[in-house]
Amino acid sequence: MTLPEAAALIRSGQIVAIPTDTVYGLAADPFQPAAVERLFRLKGRPEHKPILLLVDSRQQVEMLALRLPAAFERIAARFWPGPVTVILPAASCVPGRLTAGSGTVALRMPGSLLIRRLIAAARVPLTGTSANRSGRPPARSASEVREQFRGAGLEVLDGGPSPGGHPSTIIDLTGEPRIVREGAVPASALLCCLT
Repeated sequence: MTLPEAAALIRSGQIVAIPTDTVYGLAADPFQPAAVERLFRLKGRPEHKPILLLVDSRQQVEMLALRLPAAFERIAARFWPGPVTVILPAASCVPGRLTAGSGTVALRMPGSLLIRRLIAAARVPLTGTSANRSGRPPARSASEVREQFRGAGLEVLDGGPSPGGHPSTIIDLTGEPRIVREGAVPASALLCCLT
């Protein structure tokens, strides 16, 4: 599948497995409720878990976040594009299904130029939850995606094996900065950047 084909599928409300700079993810248009519902069903994801969004620009961040604290500026300047997800207060345009009612939104600008081009071609931020059934390890290749989602009719944009192998590190910036999940970037590097 080509990038324009993947973008067209996403615009039409489909879900496409994509190779990010960490692990494979499941990309859908977050503003199409039916696509988001299908994403939850496909993964078997619990209702109370939010879905992170992949962005390709500062403009998209400003559209999705209510405000950008100074800590965000330092993290983004040092680690974006890259495997760091930031949690920020959600703007009113962010569907509640994605925030799980938390009032916050998790955003990441991926280091993969291919994925940033896909976001631009789809003309929307993309969901970026890992490509795996809930409780199973994230897929790190197109073949692992196909194995986990056999029979689901999921399209895959094959970008070869994922270079990272670890999910993104998640930092909550809605109050005092707090590491939610340590991943590809050590927590110490993030916290060091904020002191």
